[in-house]
Amino acid sequence: MRYIRIALYDIKPGTYGDVVVKAKAGLLPLFQASPGFQSLGVAEVGKDSFVSVSTWQTRGQADTATAKAAEWVKTNSREQFTLRDNYIGDLAIDADTRDLATAGR
Repeated sequence: MRYIRIALYDIKPGTYGDVVVKAKAGLLPLFQASPGFQSLGVAEVGKDSFVSVSTWQTRGQADTATAKAAEWVKTNSREQFTLRDNYIGDLAIDADTRDLATAGR
């Protein structure tokens, strides 16, 4: 089973494009170097908000990612965006196109 971390952020001054550049340069490498990391996605969900979605092998790793992300934002980006909500849960359904390709075998 995999675990998902969903974090909703509010953008202060700046743009979503600025956030993406900063996340690619800082948060992505931080997560990639973390045990259990599987994926990261960032999406604009409103004029002044975005969501970060990451997947992890265990809940503990997802919890650790929450703390790491909070520290990274505090150190690097708190003037640009802030965390509004954070959710962690197990993925009861975790399917993608790879599952479709092997379903008939």
